[in-house]
Amino acid sequence: MATVTDSLPRRRATGSTSTERLSGFDAVMRAIAYFILILVALAMFVPFWFSLSTSFKTSVEVNKPTLRNLVWPVDATSAAYATVFDSDIARWFLNSLFVAAIWVIGRCIADSMAGYAFARMKFPGRDLVFIAVLSTLMIPGMVTLVPKFILLKNLHLLDSYGALTLPFLSNAFGIFLMKQFFESIPVDLEEAARVDGASRYRMFAQIILPNAMPAITALSIFTFQASWNAFLEPLIFINDPQLRTLPVGLAYFRQQNYTDWPTLMAIAVITTIPIAVFFVIFQRWFVEGETRSGIKG
Repeated sequence: MATVTDSLPRRRATGSTSTERLSGFDAVMRAIAYFILILVALAMFVPFWFSLSTSFKTSVEVNKPTLRNLVWPVDATSAAYATVFDSDIARWFLNSLFVAAIWVIGRCIADSMAGYAFARMKFPGRDLVFIAVLSTLMIPGMVTLVPKFILLKNLHLLDSYGALTLPFLSNAFGIFLMKQFFESIPVDLEEAARVDGASRYRMFAQIILPNAMPAITALSIFTFQASWNAFLEPLIFINDPQLRTLPVGLAYFRQQNYTDWPTLMAIAVITTIPIAVFFVIFQRWFVEGETRSGIKG
């Protein structure tokens, strides 16, 4: 009896030792994971920092790099930004901001309504229509570029804001994203509202949409990024210099200042900042929307 009793503390001590070893191993693995994440974050941040530092350099420092001015210029100057703001960048910025706002509003409304219809409403051919919508994701954008141009030309929408917005008010990825998220919302909420006499539109507006804000935020970030970086369609659909967006204006600006690297980096930094700010503000809802919708990056 004494032998059994004496062995109990040893077993407990052995168990605690194993737990301590496991905890120590977890701590080491966590430290390694954090170290790798820091390295990846630095690797992704270095190009932006290089652009930022170059935008404050003089032409002499750019052409003669040294260890001293590698991280930050010795004679920092804002002359490149003065050159940029003397151009039409304000007009390009406002055009991009207006077009991005129309894209975000249009896709949030159209894609959420279509996603809700596919997720909750039953109608003949629903699955077939949804498959047809998803199949458009396999079509390269270059294939649809010419039909879009012909349609816009026939509708007399070329060289207008309609050419920059109307063809992009909905897309298959947004519909799929919203459908996946709506299916994660319990049906009991709608059934309770139906018992209280709520219509389908009222359930959608007052119950479904407030619970779908993470997915709507994620869709807004995707849409804002796609609109802000759109280059080929605005380049082909627009000839009026007053309607150029930032990517197109940046391309023309580069042709005029192709050897002035501080100026080019300055306009690149200005172009990048709105996307970074938009993502930082809504990143929490963005991650939650991706997680709950089942989208894997």
